[in-house]
Amino acid sequence: MTSAPVLHRLVLSASSLPAALDLYAGVLGLAVERTADGFAWLRTADGVELMVHERPAVASDAAVAVTFALPELDAAIGRWVAAGGTVVDAPAAQPWGERMAVVRDTDAHIVCLVEQP
Repeated sequence: MTSAPVLHRLVLSASSLPAALDLYAGVLGLAVERTADGFAWLRTADGVELMVHERPAVASDAAVAVTFALPELDAAIGRWVAAGGTVVDAPAAQPWGERMAVVRDTDAHIVCLVEQP
């Protein structure tokens, strides 16, 4: 019997590593564990690793969207926009009970931000 796989990391391509770090570390507060040669390793509060790879990014709405849960959604949206991101869908109550916004990072990747209750 084989065990089920575990999520090891998420990898995000970014055309500018500093711009990506401004959003993911500066705005969302992910911990930067290390950087080297066009890569950065970040970690969420619950231990999920996000590796950012600096290379030409090709974003698509058909790609996987990452969702982050955080307090004070409206304040986070303001910081996200100030750091160069854009808003796709403003914060709104969802049918499944969450308050969520959809944003794009500086490489046009879709990111969902959910307000923690």
